Amino acid sequence: MPQVTANKLQIEYEVFGSASAPAILLIMGLGAQLSRWNIELCEALVERAYRVIRFDNRDCGLSSKIDDAAVPNVGQALRSGLPLTVPYSLADMAADSIGLLDALSIERAHIVGASMGGAIAQIVAAAYPQRTLSLTSIMSTSSNPDLPPPTERASRALLAPLPATRDKEALVEDALSRQLAVASPDFPSCPRRLRETLVDEHERNFHPRGVARQLAAFLASGDRRALLRTISAPTLVLHGADDPLIPVACGYDVAAHIPGAKMQVIEGMAHDLPLALTEVFADAIAAIAQTSER
Repeated sequence: MPQVTANKLQIEYEVFGSASAPAILLIMGLGAQLSRWNIELCEALVERAYRVIRFDNRDCGLSSKIDDAAVPNVGQALRSGLPLTVPYSLADMAADSIGLLDALSIERAHIVGASMGGAIAQIVAAAYPQRTLSLTSIMSTSSNPDLPPPTERASRALLAPLPATRDKEALVEDALSRQLAVASPDFPSCPRRLRETLVDEHERNFHPRGVARQLAAFLASGDRRALLRTISAPTLVLHGADDPLIPVACGYDVAAHIPGAKMQVIEGMAHDLPLALTEVFADAIAAIAQTSER
């Protein structure tokens, strides 16, 4: 896959579809590589006449690592209530997204983000309205501090330390356990495909220091409700009714603070992008994109 220099970093990316088609930029969530936007969804969007770009965020996958920065002690900050000191912010990661569009000579794009990527997408839409055709925020939050927290099991999946044994088999099993803790109850993944995906991701790049820094950036990002009120692009908020990590109330709060935002709740969906919902996701993203094109 190619790389470009964006915001002074090397960003690994992949493009699908015609260069003349309207662009959709897919921004993935915490510690997740570009492959978490499954190929079927990318192809489904291409079939709907879009050019699709997926990429590795900084500190993840094959993009630049910020290893000259310390790893924030997220657990200690959460226990003590003291503010986190972070080497970069979600606003910096939003600037990476714009830098990637610049490097690809894309003036405006439909911005789609999942989980932490949804928060980054919200910032892109607010801070760079001239670059944003539409916004789709998937299973994300406004970071309103009064919103309900994750379930205990989902919190453990997010914050539990890595296993003491750090060989590939143990780490893949650990990743599988964490993924299943937030997986959609009504749309289970094929066990073999899920395991193969996690093995491929581990072999492509295993970088827990980057995950910790990304998590710190997300936790330190603060309440975005005031920022959301400034978004002018047509917006869809897409959320699973059964999300244990970022409860559906968080999605409703995002929609409530973006003028004219549409809310779509999917029953049986939790905190993942099930293959069985590919056509649902593609239709939803294309529908809000077409609103802006009209």
